[in-house]
Amino acid sequence: MKKINFKRCTVSAGAAALLAVMFACSDSWLEPKPLSFYTPENAYVNAEGLYGALTSCERNMRHEFFGDAAPIVTEMVQSDICVEGTTDKAGPQMDMDNTLLPDMNLNHGDKTKVGWYWYEGYKAIKYSNVVISRIDAATFKDEAERNAVLGAAYFQRAYRYFKLTHQFGDVPYLAGELTTPKYDFYSYDRWSILEKVQEDMEFAYQWVPEKVDRGKTSKAACGVLLMKICMTLGDFDRALEIGKEIVANHPLMTSRFTANQSKAHTNLMHDLHSVEAKLDMSNTEGLMYVVAYPEVDGSDRVQTMRNGVPFWNGGAVKTPDGQTGTSVNIAADETDPEMDLNKTYGRGIGRARPTNYFQYTIWTDKEKNDLRGPFNHDSWRRMEDLRYNNPSLKGKSEWYGKNFIKNPAMSVEDSIRCWFMWPHYKLFVPDPLQQQWAGGETPWYIYRSAEVYLMMGECYYWKDMKQEAANMLNVVRERAGADPLTAADINIGAILDERARELYYEENRHLELVRISYIYARTGKPCEVFGGRTYKLDNLSGPGGTGSNVKETGYNFWYDWVVAKNNFYNKGVKHKWAEYKISVHHILWPVPASAINTNYGGILNQNIGYPGAENNIAPLKVGEETPAGKSAN
Repeated sequence: MKKINFKRCTVSAGAAALLAVMFACSDSWLEPKPLSFYTPENAYVNAEGLYGALTSCERNMRHEFFGDAAPIVTEMVQSDICVEGTTDKAGPQMDMDNTLLPDMNLNHGDKTKVGWYWYEGYKAIKYSNVVISRIDAATFKDEAERNAVLGAAYFQRAYRYFKLTHQFGDVPYLAGELTTPKYDFYSYDRWSILEKVQEDMEFAYQWVPEKVDRGKTSKAACGVLLMKICMTLGDFDRALEIGKEIVANHPLMTSRFTANQSKAHTNLMHDLHSVEAKLDMSNTEGLMYVVAYPEVDGSDRVQTMRNGVPFWNGGAVKTPDGQTGTSVNIAADETDPEMDLNKTYGRGIGRARPTNYFQYTIWTDKEKNDLRGPFNHDSWRRMEDLRYNNPSLKGKSEWYGKNFIKNPAMSVEDSIRCWFMWPHYKLFVPDPLQQQWAGGETPWYIYRSAEVYLMMGECYYWKDMKQEAANMLNVVRERAGADPLTAADINIGAILDERARELYYEENRHLELVRISYIYARTGKPCEVFGGRTYKLDNLSGPGGTGSNVKETGYNFWYDWVVAKNNFYNKGVKHKWAEYKISVHHILWPVPASAINTNYGGILNQNIGYPGAENNIAPLKVGEETPAGKSAN
């Protein structure tokens, strides 16, 4: 299919006039005369212009999930569900004691994308603040249009601050547009930032319309973000109220609804996560998307298969008699489409290597019939499902066309990177314009109604209403075919297990664990999965001290949960280049040293446990004056 190009080209109709000018006596025709002046003053004058400014924010949202080493992978490997699997080099984030430091390269595909969240987060805040600051200088057809634009800008700003305050803790707060260079930022108390964006999101939830173009901010999206903020601040009743409103208007998709239903070896989960489903306007479950449309110029490739599928083509997968077993290119006369591993599964490099927790632990007898899990061979793929397809084997080896058999002598490096199960239904995205299928152009879910049910279940958990919590989780479980849970099954582990089953490669898994950690520390609620252990805010990141690398449980839930569930970190798992290690203070990421060092007129605090934290001062609260007496807002 030929690519559609939406770019317009213009052709001058004034050739005769141009000739007349060229032969004129005056040289004035040499003076440049711009066709138009595109400035903020004449662009941000109405709803269309201001929405245009928010397009940059929407594009920024897409970049989190798209591309090789997408930032979402960093969120995944800093959690219980994955580790970095590219074991062929030093540098990737495995030993966080040595690679997660303020002065390291924190924004690189072969290292980490921690820095991406900082710098791109503030870029989007900058764009949204332009709209917020200029809202009253523009002209609108009515109050509803004005408030819808303002609400969308509030969403984009709050979306970034919600991430930043859970990834970096206390961070600079920018309330309005910056029109001159600024080098005197200060850190603000995360709780005051969250209280401010809660207020903003209440406004957005009231005014942003329900029906919007795909990829734009919707009322439901505002509601989900507001729920998350309310939960963080302990307002579980308000979160439940919003959640009930959302799911009433956006029911789950419970019946097959795309053209995939006529394909063999597919099910409802394939429908829900297919390109077709994310394009289907009858899909009531999708609440917000980032968009990249197949065959349309300017779209991006999601590359989920490159990031999340094993590196089956790296040479480590050999036949039992020692021959190279795989190839991207298939034999010229091969007619079985499943022998084309590249187009059937995607050509991965194993960046997001699932843990045993995600591959095995969360799938119990209650999930025997779960369409989302590895018991369903249509939904998940094992390495043993793949077949040796190297053309050099055909007609010469008995192993051609037979299923993979793991070599008992496979190295640790290759076992980590090349041999694991994965959720095929979630990661497979056709990539027809590429020779190597890494994951093509598609919209991608940011929020779905399924997550809203899981959030409501969590709210009931915090309120000690366990049967109600089970009821919410069961709506999602029963749609997938899993057995229902009872009140006796409910604890924070059951909620996190369900989020992992439903939201792999969708949720910010590290962030969600940190969010729960803060709630435990703020409420003092005993954590049942750790014998009633309680946590505190004043030592959430551990005792501090440069290079402390504390590995004792009891400081924060994130660390305790990750070391309990992730079979790599602090278990002595090592390969040629690194040992997998995390410490208590890694619950929060380091503020990039470059941000601190260039901020010579102010003070940005560093998180406890990292070099530079000894220079911290008390964070400001939103609305306060800076120590220099200048308004920070």
